[in-house]
Amino acid sequence: MKPERQTILIVDDVPANIGVLVDFLEEKQFRVLVARDGEEALARCQLVKPDLVLLDVMMPGIDGLETCRRLKQHSETVHIPVIFMTAMTDSDNVVAAFEAGGVDYVTKPIRITEVLARIHTHLALREMHRQLSAQNTLLQATNDRLLQAEKMASIGQLAAGVAHEINNPIGFVNCNLGNLQTYVTTLFGVIDDFQQAAAATRAVAARMAELKEAAEVDFIRHDFAALMDESRDGLQRVKDIVQALKDFAHADNANTASADLHQGLDSTLHIVSSEIRNKADVVKEYGDLPPVECVASQLNQVFMNLLVNAAHAIAVKGVITIRTGRAGQWVWIEIGDTGAGMDAETIQRIFEPFFTTKPIGIGTGLGLSVSYGIVKRHGGRIDVHSELGTGSQFTVHLPIHREASP
Repeated sequence: MKPERQTILIVDDVPANIGVLVDFLEEKQFRVLVARDGEEALARCQLVKPDLVLLDVMMPGIDGLETCRRLKQHSETVHIPVIFMTAMTDSDNVVAAFEAGGVDYVTKPIRITEVLARIHTHLALREMHRQLSAQNTLLQATNDRLLQAEKMASIGQLAAGVAHEINNPIGFVNCNLGNLQTYVTTLFGVIDDFQQAAAATRAVAARMAELKEAAEVDFIRHDFAALMDESRDGLQRVKDIVQALKDFAHADNANTASADLHQGLDSTLHIVSSEIRNKADVVKEYGDLPPVECVASQLNQVFMNLLVNAAHAIAVKGVITIRTGRAGQWVWIEIGDTGAGMDAETIQRIFEPFFTTKPIGIGTGLGLSVSYGIVKRHGGRIDVHSELGTGSQFTVHLPIHREASP
């Protein structure tokens, strides 16, 4: 496959100058375009985005200096190198050319071999700039992934600390609730015994009945049981949240080990419940999954990113469906939503670092990129199916044993 020809735009109002340059540059396998004045040059640059501009200084209408200034004012054309062609070589004019944004100049009458050498030099410099920009983007993405990894490690340490600090008082409260229930039940028994003993004396029995009614003993007896059940349920929820944090982060184990992915999904659902609760109902269709060799905390991060994205894709109220299954020596986890869906162009870009369809200030565009990297490091892949208006399904495929990955 032949490399694509680079495009040179020549801007000059003298046909003789244009003819010589066009013939020579086309022989050198450049694609050559021509403009006769500054306005035409600006329009062609916006439309074609040439790789380099050869720009005459003295032209009718706006001159070359003003044309260059306008090119440099637009983000789409600011990086196009401009080489001025001029007969004015005094220092003031040369300085003005560079201040306008030019990268070089050649003097008239034009020496075409000199022009060719300068074109090659500045095209090479532009390509180096592109490569450096791409490397900087890659380094930034790598740095963000490292920061994300550090963040997850911090969450793991925080979860371990929270679990240690909260579990003890939960144990105390749970024990005290048991003692309190025993004490109050004993007191109710004493009240019942007093009432039975007082039944032999009508006046005392009447007084006991009045006291019980005034104190609402029967209501308290019934309500006390309900309060105890609610308190125990609340404590159990706190214990579940703490356990979910521990399971999600696995602070005590960042190495590869066999893990229950269903447990990881459930603990992650606890973590993101506030994101999902008002947006979607969660339907779980779990298959029969064996333990999978993985770094559980990293896969939990993948599940979290996919679940949160699914919730964000739903505008009002929808459904998030989690399905799992096994295919030979592989397992799959599908997270689908009934949200807005994506077009084919968006699907092609969703795993790019910093790409996001969310409004500015919401999200970093790194969640799916990080998830893609985690799954790839586990020897797996992520498949995406989506259509506008019908929702999306992300399916994570993972080998059961790391050696089973291709």
